[in-house]
Amino acid sequence: MADKNTRSSSLQACLAAMLAAGIFGQAQAAAPDTTRVIVAFKPGAAAKVKSLVAASKGAVKHEIFGMNAMAIEVPAVALKGLENNPNVEYIEEDVVRRPFALTSPSTGTPYQSGQLVPYGIKQVQADQLPDSVAANRKLCIIDSGYDRNHEDLSANSVTGEYDAGTGWWYTDENHHGTHVAGTIAAINNSGTGVVGVNPNRQLKLHIVKVFGKDGWAYSSTLTSAANKCGAAGANVISMSLGGGRKSTTEQRAFDSLYSKGVLSIAAAGNDGNSVVSYPAGYTSVVMVGAVDENKQWASFSQYNSKVELAGPGVGVLSTVPMGGGQEAVLNVGGVAYVAGAMEGSPVKTATAPLADFGLGDKVNTAVSGKVCLIQRGTVDFAVKVSNCQNSGGVGAIVYNNVAGAFGGTLGTTVTSIPSVTATDTDGTAMKAQLGQSATVGIQATSYAYYDGTSMATPHVSAVAALVWSYYPSCTAAQIRSTLTKSALDLGPAGRDTKYGFGLVQAKAARDRIASLGCGN
Repeated sequence: MADKNTRSSSLQACLAAMLAAGIFGQAQAAAPDTTRVIVAFKPGAAAKVKSLVAASKGAVKHEIFGMNAMAIEVPAVALKGLENNPNVEYIEEDVVRRPFALTSPSTGTPYQSGQLVPYGIKQVQADQLPDSVAANRKLCIIDSGYDRNHEDLSANSVTGEYDAGTGWWYTDENHHGTHVAGTIAAINNSGTGVVGVNPNRQLKLHIVKVFGKDGWAYSSTLTSAANKCGAAGANVISMSLGGGRKSTTEQRAFDSLYSKGVLSIAAAGNDGNSVVSYPAGYTSVVMVGAVDENKQWASFSQYNSKVELAGPGVGVLSTVPMGGGQEAVLNVGGVAYVAGAMEGSPVKTATAPLADFGLGDKVNTAVSGKVCLIQRGTVDFAVKVSNCQNSGGVGAIVYNNVAGAFGGTLGTTVTSIPSVTATDTDGTAMKAQLGQSATVGIQATSYAYYDGTSMATPHVSAVAALVWSYYPSCTAAQIRSTLTKSALDLGPAGRDTKYGFGLVQAKAARDRIASLGCGN
């Protein structure tokens, strides 16, 4: 082990290199000559360290719950003095943690009257394993909050924490946390929304809110959040978040929680490369990659030797705060078409006869009072929709010039007419319906389709809690082992860098324990 002077020199060199490389970005520093770090100190030394920070013209930013450590912001020149203080155990960067999620459309099929079952529910066998005994498990979600007033979430058994930085757990300005929660526990209530892996209001939920509207947090706040999950009695912690650098403080917290019987599960990341994200990369945490509805690896899902399990993560339908989502509406001549929302479109609908607007590259008053059908290509979407509007058009449909669906954006252009996208085949079909009544628009919804390892992670977390509820005497390590041994092997035989051991399977895991016991 290196002595204190060696550690101090190494730290200074590391931090200096980080500062020179711009690694401590604006999100992590309030002023150009200050930096944010975690200071771990000896038991009983908190007051002395606070005084030292104050004397260094720094500030305590966060006191880590359950540990002798705090996040501070100090002038970079003060780091050497802090590191050499006998009360300080170590200093490390307080690295950023962000949610992992993207968006795109997918499909759903009726589960109960008036409900939809996201494809992932069946893919992980949750529909084959009732959550009738899940009340003996508690799952903690560390994310951006939980819309307690949501029609598909409000009746759950849920508690949470207040945070001075992000506010109460039961609001969600980011939408990410509510989407994650819906995959875990959207309620099986006839005529309403979707269903989650544990849909019958049995599973206990605990919410710790680390992300606000800006959508990022520090490793210090994540460490506190994890410790709060443990203090609340959580059996499983679900984290659809991460970052590219490890943290000793964070790792110690997750190692300690695992040793106490808490199973932590986190997202692999969405950069489509082999970088290891944290906290998923710690040995005490399960790393989750993403697959699509065809059980194929999602190209954005990070791949490496740490990937342990896979879950559905492409086009996942789930809850967002009430009225916080958007969906496209497209109907021509009584035929409903699947449409994509044009980003930047106003939330409104319009009905009028359908007219051919060609490529939409010039104004044409012949479409005045009509819905413009426009082919993709030549000019950008904003020009096409603006030309339709300037021609007197009341709505716009941009259909693809190549196979498949697509997403479009108006960028900074502001239009007053609603606009959507459509596939090439639907565009061809609509060209045969010119003159017929068309309804086009964007309407508010309380559900949305998201992509990301963020969406795969709650599938795995919820399955872990579901399976564990049948055998609560099993340990966290035994449940983890069972999930890997019962996973549906995908890709090359055995564990691989993209799928890990494979796609998590609820019924297969439960059946394995029933047959072989917890430890096999």
